[in-house]
Amino acid sequence: MGSREEAAEALATPEYWDGRYSRSDGEHPTHEWFKSYDQLQPFLTNHLFNIRKPQDQPTILHLGAGDSDVPQHLLERGYRNQICVDFSPAVVSLMKAKQLDGITWRQADVRDMPAITSDSIDVAFDKGTLDAMIHGSPWNPPDEVKQNASRYMREVARVLKHDGVFLYITFRQPHFIKPLLNQDDLWGLTVEVLKESESSFDYYAFSMRKATTSSSA
Repeated sequence: MGSREEAAEALATPEYWDGRYSRSDGEHPTHEWFKSYDQLQPFLTNHLFNIRKPQDQPTILHLGAGDSDVPQHLLERGYRNQICVDFSPAVVSLMKAKQLDGITWRQADVRDMPAITSDSIDVAFDKGTLDAMIHGSPWNPPDEVKQNASRYMREVARVLKHDGVFLYITFRQPHFIKPLLNQDDLWGLTVEVLKESESSFDYYAFSMRKATTSSSA
């Protein structure tokens, strides 16, 4: 049990991901956590494409982007103002080498992103990054997990514009994840189930906007 817990804790370190991404060719995602771009299109249509059109050039921040191909798919749709951050030097170097006009890569920990200006982001997107910080009991998460989640959520709230939106995809049950997302009362949020069939595993998609009483304001 100890080794399993240690492995879960390692997901929150850049060293672990450097090892993973050192095997990537930059073309085929090595760790597309879950839900491909095609599977996410209905959710993205409702919460991004229909609301913030490419011609409006919203600034989109991918949090813990890894070598996911979601940014490139958005680029093909015309979204040319994207920022990808990840704390793994290996993946940042790999993805920068692709030199995609319209996507900027920065090495940064999502819990501390001084290079991202406050109130500058229209859409923040996370697919599995927060999940990688979570370990231990879902009913009573360790203090480290709660502290990491709090730091992360405060940074996202800081960089979002007042009318910005934070889109978060997770496999974790809403009743476990909501307390971590909103332990500082930062968000007004909605959640929907991403389900392909009656026999498929449920995933959840959150859409969050800064609460008017947010302590980060």
